[in-house]
Amino acid sequence: MSALAAVPGPARTHGPRLEVDLSAVAANTRLLADRTDAEVMAVVKADGFGHGAADVARTALAHGATSLGVTSVDEALALRSDGLRAPVLSWLNPLDAAYDDALAADVDLAVPSREHLDVVVRAATSAPGRPARIHLHLDTGMSRDGAEPSAWPALCRAARRAERAGLVRVVGVMGHLGCADDPADGCNALGRRRFAWGLDVARAAGLRPPLRHLAATAATLLDVRSHHTTVRVGAGLVGIDPTGTTPLRSGLTLTAPVVSVRRVRAGAGVGYGHAWTAPVATHLALLPLGYADGLPRVAAGRAEVLLRGRRRPVVGRISMDQVVVDLGDDPVQSGETATVLGPGAAGEPTVADWAAWADTIPHEVVTGLGPRIRRVHRHAAQATPTHLRSIP
Repeated sequence: MSALAAVPGPARTHGPRLEVDLSAVAANTRLLADRTDAEVMAVVKADGFGHGAADVARTALAHGATSLGVTSVDEALALRSDGLRAPVLSWLNPLDAAYDDALAADVDLAVPSREHLDVVVRAATSAPGRPARIHLHLDTGMSRDGAEPSAWPALCRAARRAERAGLVRVVGVMGHLGCADDPADGCNALGRRRFAWGLDVARAAGLRPPLRHLAATAATLLDVRSHHTTVRVGAGLVGIDPTGTTPLRSGLTLTAPVVSVRRVRAGAGVGYGHAWTAPVATHLALLPLGYADGLPRVAAGRAEVLLRGRRRPVVGRISMDQVVVDLGDDPVQSGETATVLGPGAAGEPTVADWAAWADTIPHEVVTGLGPRIRRVHRHAAQATPTHLRSIP
């Protein structure tokens, strides 16, 4: 039996199609789990980095991950609705988030401030017998999410009081490194020192969190000193290595049919503003996707697609719903398929290529692919998880 099995999709086959090969997620999860003695939290925020949160979560859990991470409570509740029962942490929520629903669904909550602790405690008070599982979040040098160091001791003391009252259980302390893709950057040493200090302060307040996590994908690959009990891996699951050091597998292939082909004379203008004019007579192919589907508009003039085994330039501006491809003297037929991006094995552009053409990072490309594109998931063969844990 093949290790991959296509998931039955809608009857329609027309239009752009995004195939998600979950065997790549499986392979990346195993590789990353092998790089650490810590447990792996699979971060599936932003719909699993555009790959499908529930599918990526199930695949990662079957191949070495033991818990899940997302930003919002809504993302966590969606995983629960999809039947996922593994521990899941939500770490970025406003004060009016659905904390009651989160506690009812056994979702762990990050607490970055005294105000957040107070609203979580109120939610726990209204649900007797269900203490909130919280991870205290310390700002370890990025000046964004997490408690400022000056507020950390008081937050730890307040959390300990709530713990003694049976309203919360402090199961984790978390932070984040801002420069982990460059191990020599002093930002990382500062982050590790601040996190160690934060743990000492938490212990002095009487807290004994079993989970301690600072490293994301880059630090998981390059900085074992930051691994602690758990590493949070998101981009790495879907083949993005921020460090440029590790051969991870991409699992996305985006294709689109040729809607029409026309021959134009030299000097013909293409698209809005005639940003490109044909230098010689040529054939042009029209593809039915554009910036509303996630193709970066700024990539116009540099982007390419693969058609009939050759890279062809995208010409003119990338429009909301369409792009034009210069075929030269090769009159491709309507109905043929262009590969817009893929793993690169057949010479097609990759996610990294599109990121370079748009002067951005691969994360933005994969998370920007829009809902109009039909998704088809190919599932990885299941493996017995190498290490399972119960909720501490």
